[in-house]
Amino acid sequence: MRVLVTGAAGMLGQDMMRHLDGRHEVTGVDLDVDVTDPAAVRACVAEVRPDAVFHLAAWTDVDGAEEREADAARVNGDGSGNVAAAAAEAGAAVVVPSTDYVFDGRAGRAYTEDDAPSPLSAYGRTKLAGERAALAAHPAGARIARTAWLYGNAGRNFVDTMRRVGAERDEVTVVDDQEGCPTWTRDLAPALEALLDQPPGVYHTAGGGSVTWAGFARAIFEEAGIGCRVVPITTAELGRPAPRPHYSPLAVTRPSAPRLRHWRDALRDYITETA
Repeated sequence: MRVLVTGAAGMLGQDMMRHLDGRHEVTGVDLDVDVTDPAAVRACVAEVRPDAVFHLAAWTDVDGAEEREADAARVNGDGSGNVAAAAAEAGAAVVVPSTDYVFDGRAGRAYTEDDAPSPLSAYGRTKLAGERAALAAHPAGARIARTAWLYGNAGRNFVDTMRRVGAERDEVTVVDDQEGCPTWTRDLAPALEALLDQPPGVYHTAGGGSVTWAGFARAIFEEAGIGCRVVPITTAELGRPAPRPHYSPLAVTRPSAPRLRHWRDALRDYITETA
């Protein structure tokens, strides 16, 4: 296949490019194509003539979106619609990652693909707008891939931050009232490709199982052999600008959808490879 990857220089984008390299004819673009400009997106897609597009370009600053929601909406909402529309014109499938933050975390259970979204934050609202824009622009070819708590070796992430801080301190305070699904971008990349074999629609593609941020930090220290104590705190005590869902694990209920391995197994391999 001919494949186009937007956001190719990002953390997920780099792992996606590595995964696809040698398997398909791949073109990666990043800031050289403004996804908020419909004409620029159409020109790029017309030049590449892809069979599939992985739209990984996104506004990922959760707290920054609270202050600049209009800007985040142009990237996450309008941008996803523009890419999906161009893919539809080219007859190409499109895969658009989204987030567990489209949910408010009040259900008290893992969310399924068919649960009604109710985002708490500007970031969640803009990602939900992107889901809807992509599905509306390309109903016959858009796959939405909700994921969560990404980490990888091509960008700043929680795992690396904890390893650095844990090596410098005796203890660290970490939020213990948010629970979700840590996801290694290397595991996510093949799952995104596998969605091309699924019907259009919404899918959940996050690491198996769930854990709180504090529990995740403890696991990081255990796997890395770091003797740092984790002191649990509440989200309110942390005082971040954007509200986060307290419980947003993502359940996979589509029968043939890709399923990622348990988050702890992925973490162990990531730490071993990047020690």
